[in-house]
Amino acid sequence: MNTKTTKAVFQSLLMIGLALVIISCNDKTKKSQKEESKATIYPSDVLPFMDEWKILLGDGTRSEDLVKYEKKDFFYVENDGSTNWVVYKTPNSGVTSRTSSNTRTELGQKAHWIPETGGKLTGTLKVLHVSNTGDASVSSSYSTVVGQIHSDEGHENEPLKIFYKKFPGHTKGSVFWNYEINTAGDNSGRWDFSTAVWGYDFSVVGSSPNSYPDEPEDGIALDEEFSYEVNVYKGVMYLTFTSEGHETKKFTKNLLKSDFAKKSDTPEQILTTYALRGRDGVERDTAYAGEIQYFKQGVYNQANGKSTKSETYNGDIAKQYANGSYAEVWFKDATLGEGTNPN
Repeated sequence: MNTKTTKAVFQSLLMIGLALVIISCNDKTKKSQKEESKATIYPSDVLPFMDEWKILLGDGTRSEDLVKYEKKDFFYVENDGSTNWVVYKTPNSGVTSRTSSNTRTELGQKAHWIPETGGKLTGTLKVLHVSNTGDASVSSSYSTVVGQIHSDEGHENEPLKIFYKKFPGHTKGSVFWNYEINTAGDNSGRWDFSTAVWGYDFSVVGSSPNSYPDEPEDGIALDEEFSYEVNVYKGVMYLTFTSEGHETKKFTKNLLKSDFAKKSDTPEQILTTYALRGRDGVERDTAYAGEIQYFKQGVYNQANGKSTKSETYNGDIAKQYANGSYAEVWFKDATLGEGTNPN
């Protein structure tokens, strides 16, 4: 082989080698881009305030470090085609907290406060599912709590629980909020006063375990977005609820001075709803003044195998999920901060 031919062969081999290197690099780049597109999106990527919370999941798992944290089937991210949502999901029966018979996949605020100093919590959400079994004559059947203020001392009562409830067969459900009295003396007499936002309040139930009231005309459907703002400022709780196509609703509740300090203050709703439960307590005059509080947000399932007679499949979580014995709520936006002057 002469020199000229050798040089030509060498150049050809060099060109082939360079081409192979380029192809290999392109393949690696495409693979890297593909892997990146499949990278996990965590709840803390959607709602960046997760460093301010801890969580209890429906299987009893607890975590105080929620940055880059998820748990399949309980706390994770879904995309509905246009938006990333944080999913909170929990069965009718699982591992509960020490003070409740109901399961939850719910955030608990790490920082605590008193009503006088206050705080603010907001959320934009949609409820995807509530338990499809229960006793229609029991107020908490077919419902879940999606936001709370919870006391961390005294009776550990709840000055606020925001509910979503939908009866089987109905398209529209109800959003309402409950105020639990901070009972004077024995806490066995405690009760919740309920206020409707859209649809019914807590007291509207079926006339029997398998009968339902009429569907609420102004209710909220599953998968329909709504937002709430809980603003506690100088001891007063200001609530704002908004949803496209629905009237904006606002409420005010003083957390430092009770509206229910005497037997004569007991609302008719309570006398009817709690008539068979023996709960007829009164609230201390100063309500929740000076008592340590914190926010909660997520899904606190109110269905269980006891009071609501909901199906639990002996606690088998997979069976519960497969057969509608669970609650599921999606949040796309939420904030946590200091209370602000509503004026």
